[in-house]
Amino acid sequence: MAQPLKDMINATSVATLADGVAAAHGAFPRDRFVAGALAGLDGRELKARVGHVAQSLHAALDLPFPQAAPILRAATTHTRLDMWSGWPATDYVAVQGVDHLDEAMSTLAVITPFATAEFAVRPYLDRDRDAALVIIRGWADSDDEHLRRLASEGTRPRLPWGARVRGLMSPGPTLPILERLRDDPSEYVRRSVANHVNDIAKDHPETALALLRRWHTEGGTYTDRVVRHAARGLLRAGHPEALGLVGAAHGSGTVESLTVAETVATGDRIPFTVTVRAEGPGPLLLKYAVRRDGSRRVFHLAERVAQAADDTFTLARSHSFRPVTTRAEPPGPRDLDIIVNGEVRATAPFTLLP
Repeated sequence: MAQPLKDMINATSVATLADGVAAAHGAFPRDRFVAGALAGLDGRELKARVGHVAQSLHAALDLPFPQAAPILRAATTHTRLDMWSGWPATDYVAVQGVDHLDEAMSTLAVITPFATAEFAVRPYLDRDRDAALVIIRGWADSDDEHLRRLASEGTRPRLPWGARVRGLMSPGPTLPILERLRDDPSEYVRRSVANHVNDIAKDHPETALALLRRWHTEGGTYTDRVVRHAARGLLRAGHPEALGLVGAAHGSGTVESLTVAETVATGDRIPFTVTVRAEGPGPLLLKYAVRRDGSRRVFHLAERVAQAADDTFTLARSHSFRPVTTRAEPPGPRDLDIIVNGEVRATAPFTLLP
């Protein structure tokens, strides 16, 4: 079983941060910081652990932020920080630096190549969006891919795990960043851009579609891949214009046969086999949905390209009902839908058993 993420904030990560800060600031009480950071750590979840270590760092440094910030920047030159040792440092900046925008953002820019600061920029965007965006737009021109990626990721409207920033829910302020980075040479950056546009599409689908349509027309070395990934939510919803962006005709294609096991026990996988027939040449975007009362979840099935009408494709797949802590799956009747280019073309019932 994989190690829980919360356990990555541990004695080793705390010691790494402590070593870097101590090397940068001789008066830093390293052992007191480590003892305080580890006290009570085991009873906390991931983000609470990060915040606890950050608060312990604040107590041990015991300095005004303008004096503490250069120490944190220098710490990165004395030890090899990573996500787990560096995250509490960015959290420290997010909390303690809110009255010092320029110093805080400069510090996050130095730390982010080691531990991404996408969560830590959110308080600054919430407090003074326009001033923070001036700095962040400058990051989009950086030679460092980590900083360019932070420009896109930190400003996402629906950043996972990130605090919601009201001023980012309208897409206008972040579009210049996306324009600058949409054909970035780094896949790490381009993936963030696509995720950002996918966020926009959830609240402003027409804005996202207009942007993607223009990018598709203007082209670029990597633009088609960015457009496809950015449109994935719209494609999952079967939006006709999004399908057109990837060359798929809305509603084209039929299901010749669909077989699904009648029952599946919680914790197992239910197998199903589907045969799809094309109605003409072109892409077939195949999804499947699992439905019950009050819930419908859509999943990627496959993508095929038909060379001619009547081309057929048979796929054998299975869907997992392994329990997860973030979602309850009560036993009972279900329906499996097969979606071809945005339209449900076949449905089969089954039952999830206790």
